[in-house]
Amino acid sequence: MSFATFHPFGADLLTTLVFLPTVGALVLAFFPASSKAGAKAVGLLTSFLTFAVSAKITLGFDPATATPSAFAIDRAWIPRFGIRYQLGVDGLSLALVLLTTVLTVSVLLVSCGQEIEKLRGYVAAFLLLETGMLGSLVALDTLLFYVFWEVMLVPMYFIIGIWGGKRRIYATMKFFLFTMAGSLLMFVAILYAANVHLKATGFQSFSLVDWTRAASSGAWNLTPGAEALLFGAFTLAFLVKVPLWPLHTWLPDAHVEAPTGGSIILAGVLLKLGTYGLLRFAFPLFPRAAARYGPLLAVLALVGIVYGAWVAAAQKDMKKLVAYSSVSHLALVVLGIVAGTGAALSGAVFQMVGHGLTTGLLFLLVGVLYSRRHTREMADFGGIAARVPVTTTLFVVAALGSIGLPGLNGFIGEFLILGGVFQVNVAWAAIAATGMILGAIYLLTLIQKVFWGPETVPANRSLTDINAWELAGAFPLVVLIVLLGVFPRPLLNLVDGSVKTLQRVSAPRAAAVIARPAGKDAFERLEVHELPAPREEIAR
Repeated sequence: MSFATFHPFGADLLTTLVFLPTVGALVLAFFPASSKAGAKAVGLLTSFLTFAVSAKITLGFDPATATPSAFAIDRAWIPRFGIRYQLGVDGLSLALVLLTTVLTVSVLLVSCGQEIEKLRGYVAAFLLLETGMLGSLVALDTLLFYVFWEVMLVPMYFIIGIWGGKRRIYATMKFFLFTMAGSLLMFVAILYAANVHLKATGFQSFSLVDWTRAASSGAWNLTPGAEALLFGAFTLAFLVKVPLWPLHTWLPDAHVEAPTGGSIILAGVLLKLGTYGLLRFAFPLFPRAAARYGPLLAVLALVGIVYGAWVAAAQKDMKKLVAYSSVSHLALVVLGIVAGTGAALSGAVFQMVGHGLTTGLLFLLVGVLYSRRHTREMADFGGIAARVPVTTTLFVVAALGSIGLPGLNGFIGEFLILGGVFQVNVAWAAIAATGMILGAIYLLTLIQKVFWGPETVPANRSLTDINAWELAGAFPLVVLIVLLGVFPRPLLNLVDGSVKTLQRVSAPRAAAVIARPAGKDAFERLEVHELPAPREEIAR
């Protein structure tokens, strides 16, 4: 399917997907602030409808699609500057779209079972955040992408700043400044790249499709220095969002101070937009710079894997432990992207989705315990498994999925990444594997300290188990953790076309990092897909 042959109804589906949550947020403005029931009803209805739209898109998606051209829409937005309203999906973006809509439903279900002040504003903020996340995943015009990228920042700023903990102002300012600094560099790089494209092709365009075509054909003819600067600006913005060591320092503060829903979305989706940006923008547009600086990114990723795991093991606060575990797990995803083999790339995308489910569930359950005891210190619990058996069971499933137990989703992603990295560099794979071992240590230690052992704190004797609303929010995550562990093929099939295209545009990087000749790696023998032609060629 190409931009020239999209179905009109399909194009409307993407617009509906992106802006339906905003419509729900606007509807909430007509409800009185005291109407909690109205806020819950509008939030749940809107999030379920948005999920239904994402499911409809998935059912109509052709897994063989190799470029983000499915359900495409391409209309003039600001014609004077070549800026277009251009949307489209492929397997990579669609996998994260589904993750986003599922986690948003879970967050709003959980919010119905907890006492949250200013609930109308809370729900509206998450709906607006959903629009920003979905827009970032389906936007194919780089300036449109940047608009949605910045839109995400505003509701998350208020979610942490209004509904966060005691140090919420410090945490939200740190989050804002880190993210904004990276975003501004990316904005400058977008403008510079558009000027490069104008000089190389003779027409103004901010289209990622046009840029990727021109970059892969060599039409841009960038000097090594210019390509390095552009690659660095894009990559820095995305690595801040991941966040990769040493750009990670905003994350633990943001997670600890954010409300439960904020932590679920932050870990489950927002961090993945950093790795998504690497796969969609930085590596395909600047493959030679990616090849040149890939080993440096690999070293940073390896440090992040081990550092995040070691620091997580030293934590006494459950939420901070899970936050540092995200630093380690997302660094593993970055390592898989750098490796660039079919197995590593498939594993990286699988791990992005899997981590969103397991870590989202862990934050949800930590929030359940915090809402009962108003503490997250492991020492304040102990021996509560008999008091909260359902919460305990769910926590064990989430932790084992995060560890990578065979039969749960974490195993598939980690196995593919480590297998793909092993084909590139054995030392990298060995170091990365230590992070997996440490992950088992700190998560099993957390479970033992919190749920088993002697019950020494009297306050825990009055603990109540997870309620019906919270269980409803956790249920889809648990089901998906198990299903993806037992039946990984549907997700792998979904992203297969995108992975093949990523391999093609990453050829210079693969040649630079793989020590043996191309073709001897079974994962390298994949079908080559051509990228769509620029808009002018399509018109002709």
